[in-house]
Amino acid sequence: MITINSHAHPDRLPERRAGTVRIASIDVEWTKNYRIKNGNRPFCYSIVWLDLPSGTLTDLSDVPYAFTSVYVEDPAEKNDLVASAAATLRAASDYADLITGHQLCADLAVLDANAPHDDADLTRARAYWKQRRTSNPDAVQYVDTRYDAGHLLTGTSRRLVDVCTELGLDVTQPELRGTSMPALHRRWTDDADTEGRERVSVLNLRHSLSTAYVAARTEGLGHWGPDGLNVNRVLSHGANGAWGWLTHPTFTKLLEGPCRSATAPLSPSKAHKQPARRRSSTH
Repeated sequence: MITINSHAHPDRLPERRAGTVRIASIDVEWTKNYRIKNGNRPFCYSIVWLDLPSGTLTDLSDVPYAFTSVYVEDPAEKNDLVASAAATLRAASDYADLITGHQLCADLAVLDANAPHDDADLTRARAYWKQRRTSNPDAVQYVDTRYDAGHLLTGTSRRLVDVCTELGLDVTQPELRGTSMPALHRRWTDDADTEGRERVSVLNLRHSLSTAYVAARTEGLGHWGPDGLNVNRVLSHGANGAWGWLTHPTFTKLLEGPCRSATAPLSPSKAHKQPARRRSSTH
């Protein structure tokens, strides 16, 4: 497998600053095949670690992040990727204060379905996700930004890109112009096209990073300015040197100018509604 870390010691968790709340944000990419039972196959995941000062509302544009990105070199490494993701979830459960993902239940279900045997870490993660709106002092807090951020939103769409756009996060995805994620992944598995893999890895990391920001906003831990936050700019800074795609002109031109989400129109599916009542905290 191809594993890329932002921190100095890949075999350890990133160092945690004192007096912080640690958010662990996870996103998994998988091929889809609904014609057969358990036909979806995971091939890539990332985790973002975001440490925020406790007891204050933090400007997230000024907070560094750490990450790990994992991608299979060959589809036969699927079991290794599932085991790695399960171990990552265990570490997040042990050392983070809040675990988040966007429709994380689906990612966990795909990992669990592809595990070669019952995996206690995946079973525990799925149980904690189901219990996330109940008070359980023994469980780490879970926030699923697809289902738990409704009190911040007026639109009806809960796609991550639409949620981010409404909240002023610029998550422009140049990787998908003229193509799709499955096509990019096939370029890697069929033709060993490195750029195809790198595009998916960056797309996946953007999902994890932007989800961490939405979760922080959901829980009243962080904010960004009224002009919005360019997530690609933050991603590029924190992952500098990780992938050649980050220096491609198609990507770098997104780093200049104002945040597009600040003036982006709502998608047609986002008819306005009254904001939902904020969900009760799990703690």
